[in-house]
Amino acid sequence: MLIRAADTASFIKLVKHPIKFRLFLLTKLPSAFFAGVRVQYATEQACAVSVPYKWFSTNPFKSTYFACLAMAAEMSTGALAMAHLYKIKPSVSMLVVGLQAEYYKKATGKTTFVCNDGEAIKSAIAQTIQTGEGVTIKATSIGTNKAGEEVARFYITWSFKAKKSL
Repeated sequence: MLIRAADTASFIKLVKHPIKFRLFLLTKLPSAFFAGVRVQYATEQACAVSVPYKWFSTNPFKSTYFACLAMAAEMSTGALAMAHLYKIKPSVSMLVVGLQAEYYKKATGKTTFVCNDGEAIKSAIAQTIQTGEGVTIKATSIGTNKAGEEVARFYITWSFKAKKSL
């Protein structure tokens, strides 16, 4: 069985539900919950995730702490992967195996990270299901401020591996 559009759409609907998604963050990713990380939009191809500049996400230099920026960047890529993996058989494991970041401006307000690599992620997942071999993909997430200026660019390397059916 390959990735079904209906299952992907069901996951995206869950991510867009403000109460269910915040409950997920609180129970599974409490740091992201308290930092105020939120999904702005999600489709099969793209995902935007924001992190505010507030007390919990700030550093002593009056900007957003790099780890909070990384949380939002990773979530923009990981939500796409989870959407394509939702209810898939055989199940596929996913793991971050690399992270690179480039910073361009001080993040002093809400920063929104956008990943447009949904199709590439979907292709990598389909490849591991077909071959049974692990597949890695480097997804890009670009963070911008309210003025549309690029604040940071993250490269998250994901590894996907189809689990063997019993």
